[in-house]
Amino acid sequence: MKLSYGLTIEQTQKLTMTPELIQAIRILQFNTQELDEFVQEELLENPVLEFENKYKSEKTLDIREKFMEDYGDGRYEQWENPGGSDKEEFSYEQFVTKEETLEDYLLLQLTFSRLKDTDLKIGRYLVEAIDDNGYLTVTVQQVAKAFRTGEDKVEEILDVIHTFEPLGVGARNLKECLTIQLAAKGLLDELTEYIIMNHLEDLGENKLNKVAKALGISVSQVQMVGDLIKTLEPKPGRSFSGGDSVRYIVPDVIVEKVDGEYVVMSNESSIPHLMVSPYYTTLSKEAKNDEELSKYLTDKFNSALWLIKSIEQRKRTIYNVVSAVVEHQKEFLDKGSKYMKTLTLKQVADDIGMHESTVSRSVNGKYMQTPRGIFEIKYFFSSGITDGSGEGVSSNSIKAMIKEIIDGEDTAKPYSDQDIVGLLSEKGIEISRRTVAKYREGMNILSSSKRRRF
Repeated sequence: MKLSYGLTIEQTQKLTMTPELIQAIRILQFNTQELDEFVQEELLENPVLEFENKYKSEKTLDIREKFMEDYGDGRYEQWENPGGSDKEEFSYEQFVTKEETLEDYLLLQLTFSRLKDTDLKIGRYLVEAIDDNGYLTVTVQQVAKAFRTGEDKVEEILDVIHTFEPLGVGARNLKECLTIQLAAKGLLDELTEYIIMNHLEDLGENKLNKVAKALGISVSQVQMVGDLIKTLEPKPGRSFSGGDSVRYIVPDVIVEKVDGEYVVMSNESSIPHLMVSPYYTTLSKEAKNDEELSKYLTDKFNSALWLIKSIEQRKRTIYNVVSAVVEHQKEFLDKGSKYMKTLTLKQVADDIGMHESTVSRSVNGKYMQTPRGIFEIKYFFSSGITDGSGEGVSSNSIKAMIKEIIDGEDTAKPYSDQDIVGLLSEKGIEISRRTVAKYREGMNILSSSKRRRF
């Protein structure tokens, strides 16, 4: 057996992920806040970049154009979308100040209480030990030991805190929280207090017959107590933000109905508009004899151009995706959630001639403002089933139907999940009882036994 060695030339094709391409993909994936943070970092690292000034002089424009001529065609032209406006829009709602925390609010009330200096220190300690939900996280015994005082004294100061707004704050458990609220409103009677203390769990499970039998009263009386308790706040502190939890949603795209047609517009106020700094244009002329400086400026210039183009491409992609979504979901925009159609990433990708992964990146974390409110773009993508007419019905649409059925039911005889299956079947929607239960639980709707009214 004889072995031989030789050289062969073979041509192959490979897709290489350049740093520029990776950056473009990242920029497409960014939400508005992430994009803004990224641009701020780039502005610090790249001296060639600066925010575009809409009031540039003729001289500035001439310098910029000359720079483009020297370094190639890299002009940044503002893309005009249909129905767009050159006027910069600002909303004072976007400027959010730090909200008052629960602790701040309670300490303010403590300041105006008539407690003595020593008691104020204990009061402050108690307030600082209240969690974001409004519950006390330390025991009276622990506080008494820390301040070398009697438990009665701590209880006395805690009673003062129990009078603070929001009602129920400083409670040690749910039962105490509810009784504090009812007492403050003058609605706490012996029966209600007894039910809270001894039958709250049964009440939560809607076991009204059990409670009525145990107390020797009518079911309707128990139900009245239950209805009263439902008006109370189980987490009195949750109305406060907790400090830095404020989140303001800025839509990337705005959809408006004009003359019977839906018009898609990019939200220009959410898009950073960048340009090449005129100063570095001038500097580049002086750098022609300095090879190192010239290379540095050229690299930064190319990086700046790529960033500008990537942001522009991001805007175009989101615009195209939303335009396709609107075309598919016109019935939803006209009539509401019951008319949501099934829509997949592949359908939109085929419509606009892009890959599914590109569509996925462009909708994740992005929002669109519509006549029906602000929605995350991916909200409009949902699987579903085919109804009797062959039309695709989305899961969101089915959920809306289930909610409508439950809202219209006889509360004395609420529909079971199987009953809902039958009612949906009459509309041509064939789904299992288990699926109905999953959708119902996803909407935080109780089971039929817990929805029953007496």
